[in-house]
Amino acid sequence: MPARVLITKPGLDGHDRGAKIVARALRDAGFEVVFTGIRQRVEDIVAIAVQEDVAVVGLSILSGAHVALTGRVVDGLREADAADIAVVVGGTVPAADVEKLTDAGAAAVFPTGTALDAIVKRVRALTTAPA
Repeated sequence: MPARVLITKPGLDGHDRGAKIVARALRDAGFEVVFTGIRQRVEDIVAIAVQEDVAVVGLSILSGAHVALTGRVVDGLREADAADIAVVVGGTVPAADVEKLTDAGAAAVFPTGTALDAIVKRVRALTTAPA
């Protein structure tokens, strides 16, 4: 059974082209992708992640609120007893914020311009049980 990945756009950001491209690349690589669309509330993202039994939540954030939103999603998953779901973040992320995102609990950060094959490879590594 393919690993399930949730791709979502938290907050007020209304631009979803990049998220759709990543969702398609993951689907084409064999993942089962759940795409929520734009303007999702953190509480809804957590509920969908748990309900859909995903292995990874991919947050696409262009609004500049990536550190706060990532922390809130990670905290929400922990509170929902779903801390085993990895959270990855992509979008407009300054290099100075990558460490802040990993400190907030992001398993991977993909700034604008990250190659799709690098995203697929990292998500695959997060969803593959160690031998």
